[in-house]
Amino acid sequence: MSLDNAQSIVEDSSKEASPITSELLQKYEKLFTLTPEKMRSIVDAFVETLKKGLEQYGQVVPMIPAFVFGWPTGEETGDYLALDLGGTNLRVCLVTLSGGGKFEIKQKKYRLTEEQKQMEGSLLFDFCADSLSAFLESARAEGTIKEGAELPMGFTFSYPCQQDRIDHGILIRWTKGFGNPNVEGFDVTQLFDDSLKRHNVPVTLTALVNDTTGALIASHYTNPRTRIGVILGTGCNAAYAERVGNIPKMKDLGIPDDTLMSINCEWGAFDSFEHKHLPRTKYDEIIDLTSNKPHEQAFEKCISGRYLGEILRLVMKELIEQGVIFRGQDTSKLNEEYCFDTAYLSTMESDMTPELLTVTSVFSHHYKIETTLAERQFFKALAKLIGTRSARLASCGMAAIVKKLDILDEGCSIGIDGSLYDMYPGFKERIHEGLTDIFGEKGTNVVTHHAEDGSGLGSAIIAAMTKTRKDRGFFTNL
Repeated sequence: MSLDNAQSIVEDSSKEASPITSELLQKYEKLFTLTPEKMRSIVDAFVETLKKGLEQYGQVVPMIPAFVFGWPTGEETGDYLALDLGGTNLRVCLVTLSGGGKFEIKQKKYRLTEEQKQMEGSLLFDFCADSLSAFLESARAEGTIKEGAELPMGFTFSYPCQQDRIDHGILIRWTKGFGNPNVEGFDVTQLFDDSLKRHNVPVTLTALVNDTTGALIASHYTNPRTRIGVILGTGCNAAYAERVGNIPKMKDLGIPDDTLMSINCEWGAFDSFEHKHLPRTKYDEIIDLTSNKPHEQAFEKCISGRYLGEILRLVMKELIEQGVIFRGQDTSKLNEEYCFDTAYLSTMESDMTPELLTVTSVFSHHYKIETTLAERQFFKALAKLIGTRSARLASCGMAAIVKKLDILDEGCSIGIDGSLYDMYPGFKERIHEGLTDIFGEKGTNVVTHHAEDGSGLGSAIIAAMTKTRKDRGFFTNL
């Protein structure tokens, strides 16, 4: 809904004596709107940040080499395993690659308890090995895996790791609520491999994979025009393939300059610490300073699904204190940090009823608050402003990679996964509008599509690519 429509409803609702005015809406429009000029300046700063991460280790945006060489041919065949240690579930997949970009997946999820996420590290990996063993036993009983076969496996472990080869990664720090002792600072592939040996599980741990890199590779497997993989959900990240000649920090490895290397950008850290480029509001600053990692992940805190609902809650909290909204009601339920889910913004934007009845239910059901039409209209308009800013900032990150690769004229496809892209109304269209605002008409050369399953399919394909590379004797030490 446009701001003009929101203003007209505010004026039509004057009989409700609402203190919400068109000037108030304009104040927030000014705060959250990104002009094309500002977006282009963000893109330029982003490109320079990407280059710094490729030149030196230890940069804010680390540009981590994933040791995935080149692209899948689409003709990879065979059975491969993928094990994904996620924040909520452990997922085991048997992926059959059939060539021609075709595949089949058989999978099973094992719920992770909060206790398991805090237990001794070796016990967590024992659980992974046990679950994998049970999955393989079932697959052998069904005849989908031959007795005695030892399959290559990709291990999707989407936590910050320092990698110096494809099958090695030292955990820098746990995220997503994990706190298992004796894992940080250790090689997670070695810990898992030790558990596999203790439980006599016949697999070869071939590759340690980040889900964003997996999304890049899986999407290219099914759509060879894919050049960038992006995650836009609770968190945000991007991966792409860079010429080794453009990665000065890898020069001493002796890899030919024209070799393509997947790069896990970890771009959520853009503009952290110095805060020179992103147009942060006071609400963004509050979120940052009260987070468990102040001054870090600045880009992610402006875009990802974890934070959008909190931004709107902080605006509402301020307006409650000013006596502008919910006057005379108990609003204590809105005092809890992160109690306003980003899904509610999506719900409000989707509400097309004249009286905005869905918006009414969000507040009455979850917070026991009655709303006026003017308030509901204001919240819907504000949700759109916050959601649109998120999409346009995301398009800045994508545009920076396109510009860094110099592929605007030839165009490309970007595989995107995550709840914002998949479920937030209009998010995809706003990304495309942002790309056009940045690049002009040529922005239409860049298209997006839903990414394939990076943590399952992508991990298995990377295992297949790695096995093929090492069988051919190409940098078998990496």
